[in-house]
Amino acid sequence: MNLAKELAGLDINACLETLKATENAALVDVRSEDEFAAGHIPGAVNIPLERIDETAARYPERMRPLFLYCRSGRRSGLAESRLREMGYINAVNIGGIIDYEGEKVYA
Repeated sequence: MNLAKELAGLDINACLETLKATENAALVDVRSEDEFAAGHIPGAVNIPLERIDETAARYPERMRPLFLYCRSGRRSGLAESRLREMGYINAVNIGGIIDYEGEKVYA
């Protein structure tokens, strides 16, 4: 499976539907802790971009599908690039929460 090709051109909402159907997938919010606390997508784990290397401790299996988002898609794109350098071939940037149409969770 090539998640990047499969999800190319889709918005965050369609990508989240794919996430639900993808075995062992994780949703990663790469925004700051404060941004995450101010509202995030249900089920997301917060790993801020500046700490993205910590992904290896939380998700050691490099084949695991990682769906990444931030506010607009820029930081999650940077996170995707770094994770691919680290060997995560199924890391994919799904865009920004600004386009998310569902309910948010507040922490």
